[in-house]
Amino acid sequence: MSVVEIVFSPTGGTEKVAHLLGGHWSESTVKIDLSDAKTDFTQCSIDKEDRVLIAMPSFGGRAPAVAIERLKKIAGNGAKCTLVCVYGNRAYEDTLVEMEDAAKESGFQVIAAVAAVAEHSIMHQYAAGRPDTSDKKQLEQFAERIAGKTEAVAAIPGNRPYRKAGGAGLVPKADKRCTKCGLCAESCPVQAIDPVSFKADAKKCISCMRCAKQCPEKARAVNGAMVSLAALALKKACSVRKENELYL
Repeated sequence: MSVVEIVFSPTGGTEKVAHLLGGHWSESTVKIDLSDAKTDFTQCSIDKEDRVLIAMPSFGGRAPAVAIERLKKIAGNGAKCTLVCVYGNRAYEDTLVEMEDAAKESGFQVIAAVAAVAEHSIMHQYAAGRPDTSDKKQLEQFAERIAGKTEAVAAIPGNRPYRKAGGAGLVPKADKRCTKCGLCAESCPVQAIDPVSFKADAKKCISCMRCAKQCPEKARAVNGAMVSLAALALKKACSVRKENELYL
């Protein structure tokens, strides 16, 4: 039996949370990176005896469409799995139920679900530094409780039909510091960046911020004024610390 972490984590926050759980079950885990546009996920097959963790961020209360599409290509073969959605202290709304539906369609048996908080990938003042020490302790306790679980999860919060998905809105652009190294285009989960001009296609971009995170020159960023407006709109919803939640 292996511990398999199936993760979509453009900037690392979701992966950090996932590994706090999966790493508690085994020091050696197998990772399937849903953010890798070059992977043929139809070739990924899970052993029924594996312990699986599926983790994605919540983008505007929904799971990233590209991550859901790629998850559906993986053969779950009846393996028991735990779902993890990670959000930036606002709300995760229909993310978990959308993940649940996709996991079941792929042949997984969902036995648990976790909603966890990590630092917002664009507005870093929200949930800054999380997962912190308190989060780590709580997630380890969640892992302990999940470890002995065998039956299907009772209920996961969310709505069907899911809330309407919003557009990307905040698209990172390169400034004069850009050296055209190509790392942004190569690592983009949806291949939204032209490998010659290094301009992002606003229709393809999902505002995941991987290009900004990966850029060695810190040359890519979203419009500061737009970020300030978005942060102001979220201030009330994000002002109170949200806690991690476990569903068994």
